[in-house]
Amino acid sequence: MSTPFAVHADRPRDETAGTEERQYWGVPTLRPPGITTPLSDVIAVAVVVLFAFLPYPDAAFRAHGLLLVVALLPAAVMPFRRRWPFAALGVSLLCTVVAALAGVLAPSTLIAAAVTSYSVAARTRRLAAASSVATAALVVFSVNALPLHGDLFDSRALQFVLFILLAGAMGDAARSRREYIEAVTERAERAERGREEEARRRVAEERVRIARDLHDVVAHQISVISLSAGVASSSLAARPERAQEALTTIRSASRTVLADIGTLMALLRTDTAVDLHPQAGLSQLNELVTRFTDAGLRVELQLDPAVGELSPASDHVAYLALQEGLTNAHKHGADAVAWVSVCNSPGAVVLTVVNPLRTEHSESASGGHGLRGLRERATAIGGMVETASAHGEFRLLVSIPATSDSEVPALKGTTA
Repeated sequence: MSTPFAVHADRPRDETAGTEERQYWGVPTLRPPGITTPLSDVIAVAVVVLFAFLPYPDAAFRAHGLLLVVALLPAAVMPFRRRWPFAALGVSLLCTVVAALAGVLAPSTLIAAAVTSYSVAARTRRLAAASSVATAALVVFSVNALPLHGDLFDSRALQFVLFILLAGAMGDAARSRREYIEAVTERAERAERGREEEARRRVAEERVRIARDLHDVVAHQISVISLSAGVASSSLAARPERAQEALTTIRSASRTVLADIGTLMALLRTDTAVDLHPQAGLSQLNELVTRFTDAGLRVELQLDPAVGELSPASDHVAYLALQEGLTNAHKHGADAVAWVSVCNSPGAVVLTVVNPLRTEHSESASGGHGLRGLRERATAIGGMVETASAHGEFRLLVSIPATSDSEVPALKGTTA
């Protein structure tokens, strides 16, 4: 938000030539060029002194002798009116009262009272400032009648009362403007902090999403490649045909992971939409099971014929859950076997993957990045992920909310 009196300090210096930098709420701002503080003090002192020595035609306005010292005394407090505005106003009023009791209406003390009234209104709280300015106007209104033979409504005296009230109003306006600038600056700073925090939050979320997507794209295929390489290495001499099958699987998985990584990198490098293949869902469950079967994992699949319908996002999470469960079974499981169940539950689809577990992998199977990312994905759609290791088996249970109780035609598969 931009105002005429609050400009960000990081603007080019040639645009702010002749301006004075200020601090509002710890934020540097710039104000328009104007009278500097030392010069304004000099002007205030000069005005008070000038009004003390002007040759007034009316003897009631001329101070002589010791009264001239009283008339000049407010000039000495002008430089301190910002730091101690009440004290400066008090000194000016005291000199006005002393001069009035001596029979002189001293314009210098009255002008000093108006100047200090401005400082009081501009630099103190509104209630205290209003009370002080009103008191000063009342004092001047009362004592000015003494040199003027008791005429309270003499225009020569009333003009100074109006000067004090006008100075107080101008000081209140200056304070209001300063508070407005401070409030605007604070809001701008808070909004800037909010934007920066939001940007950092979005960057962090995007990093997590990219890491999760990269894991989903790479982890399964790399696992297949690693295990197939082990099969090829152990079967190369005794069973060359088995080694040949494993190498074929490695080649296919390598091409798949390279294509998926290329697609992901294309998506990250462009600001426009790219032609991506649809996200996998439970309709591709048979293909997923076939890939793991080709990699040497025996999968026993049980499908409920009345599985509830899933939204596209939930369908994709369900596919990723089964992929992650089978990947863990392939990497950490024993006996190269896994049992997969996709069944219906009230308002949800429940996915279960169970596999025998090797002892040395009992902890890594339930604490990897894949399961962590799966939990984040399931939570985002209102689902739940549970893992358990007991009796030599690892169990992954994922509950995904269903949109209705209708059947999904693509799930008409059989046990593999």
